[in-house]
Amino acid sequence: MTDDEESQSTQAILNDHGEALLKLAAMSIKYGLENAKPLAVSPDDYPPELAERGASFVTLKRDGKLRGCIGSSEAYRPLITDVSENGFRAAFKDPRFPALTPAEIDGLHLSISVLSPKSPMSFSDEANFLQSLRPNIDGLIIEDGGRRALFLPSVWAQLPEPKAFVERLKAKAGMAKGHWSETFKAWRYSADEISQDSFGDPASIWGN
Repeated sequence: MTDDEESQSTQAILNDHGEALLKLAAMSIKYGLENAKPLAVSPDDYPPELAERGASFVTLKRDGKLRGCIGSSEAYRPLITDVSENGFRAAFKDPRFPALTPAEIDGLHLSISVLSPKSPMSFSDEANFLQSLRPNIDGLIIEDGGRRALFLPSVWAQLPEPKAFVERLKAKAGMAKGHWSETFKAWRYSADEISQDSFGDPASIWGN
């Protein structure tokens, strides 16, 4: 499958089932408030394409500021399971934030990204690597010396220059911003995103 075909596939999933996935993540978060664990889901209760393996990221914001973001860089379980687990983890297990409280549900903004399979990148040096990046298109995973980090394509909105984008991703991985070595590896992927703003009544995602 080509990059374009993979992007069309993830977009088709969100076009057809985005609302169901958002509601599932919201239900898992609300379930987690009372039960301290994610909502268990059965693939048999969902359309076949949602029962296939899929990789997702769930992002939470309040007042326009990040409140939690957790996801999977590779597909290894049913997409619905991935969304339910990552919704719970974004709310309660992101180490950058305290666990979500019931009072924060009102005004919480939810979005989901579905990722395509990653593709290894080939480059001769750092300059060649930076030149090969596609701003606003590429999601990026980097790895070196046992350190690894990922940025979603949406991060380009805050860091539109490839050099700054990569430096910030290196920092996330615990690398120096000028780090480079012969063992540096990178993968690109695409991602399509849907948020509760896509619906006439965004609060309906939360059952309000």
